[in-house]
Amino acid sequence: MGKTFAEKILGDRVGRPVSAGEIITVRPDHVMSHDNSAAIAKTFKKIGVERVKDPDGIVIILDHCVPAADEKYAQNHKEIRAFVAEQGISSFFDIGRGICHQVLPEEGFALPGRLILGSDSHTTTYGALGAFAAGIGRSEAAVIWATGEIWLRVPPTLRIEIGGSFPAGVGAKDLILHIIGKIGADGGLYRAVEFCGSTVRSLSMGGRMTLCNMAAEMGAKIGYVEPDGVTLRYLARRAREGFEPVFSDADAAIDETIKIDASKLAPLVAKPHTVDNTAAVTDVAGRPIDQAVLGTCTNGRVEDLWVAANRLRGKRVHPRVRLLVFPASSQVYAEALRLGLLADLLEAGAVIMNPGCGPCLGAHQGVLAPGEVCISTANRNFKGRMGCKEAEIYLASPETVAASALAGCIADPRDS
Repeated sequence: MGKTFAEKILGDRVGRPVSAGEIITVRPDHVMSHDNSAAIAKTFKKIGVERVKDPDGIVIILDHCVPAADEKYAQNHKEIRAFVAEQGISSFFDIGRGICHQVLPEEGFALPGRLILGSDSHTTTYGALGAFAAGIGRSEAAVIWATGEIWLRVPPTLRIEIGGSFPAGVGAKDLILHIIGKIGADGGLYRAVEFCGSTVRSLSMGGRMTLCNMAAEMGAKIGYVEPDGVTLRYLARRAREGFEPVFSDADAAIDETIKIDASKLAPLVAKPHTVDNTAAVTDVAGRPIDQAVLGTCTNGRVEDLWVAANRLRGKRVHPRVRLLVFPASSQVYAEALRLGLLADLLEAGAVIMNPGCGPCLGAHQGVLAPGEVCISTANRNFKGRMGCKEAEIYLASPETVAASALAGCIADPRDS
């Protein structure tokens, strides 16, 4: 019997065939961390080693609260910069470069066949480029810094086959919300989720990243899309080194297969306070909003800003609504600026922020007040996620967020 992508890539790391359920020790190509690197460094120091095992394999990107919102965050960043200098870590990206899950692919670290671990649950994003990419805890990251190794359980595979063309107003974000609503927040628990089918093959790299990013919201260990021409074109000017794509065998043992017809989808939202609490946008249309957020690691790419700018061009955001725009990286910001997208958004009444996570984690730049309602392109809507447990967050696509910002309430993008 053949092997799945996950079995192949992990088996290659241990030099023998492995099967789902086995526990193995592996050496990742890269381990990523962000503003939590100071906490990881403290744990690393407690281990008792003086130097990190592989400084070239460590990637640190400051993005969660940039620039620092208060003295605590400033001290955190200061400690990270000192650790980076002390350990000779060359792959360090300070404030302004962007969100880790956008920057790491842009900088050519996320490659087909690579094994990447990151101290952030949405490390699954890099599976869009054919990498085995999984989130880990801070203590696990510290151990990798010290030893270069970590244990993993080989995950079984959930294959999601998607066919058909998207109807008007529907895109990758609606698709992944549909999947999560269908199988639940634990439907992919510790499984390798392979997104495949004609619909996936037709997606841009940004759309694929949206799917793999939110695989974390169904409990997946990894998300994965087979590398193809889209992947190769994206990597043509980015890849730092050569790579060898890894594919599942046709006769590999698949834990479960789910089939979805994209042509039957409609614009969706995830209602407070869980991502799997999904509903058709028509079910909540008219709900007044106070804030709209366009950006984050899920939907902060040029194509997302283009969708919103195209809808907002020549119009004005509703006077009750604060529309905050967070380009996912400095490269996205520069390209959106060159294309005139930021000018369109600014003239429509949006506030253009620096590349970073912004209010997504509730640290700064758009924290909500009690009783306020926000519609966002982010990946989580948990209670308190944007800094206030008495606020409500709805998740939606860039098109739905832009339409809602204009209407002053949750709106169906097909109506305007």
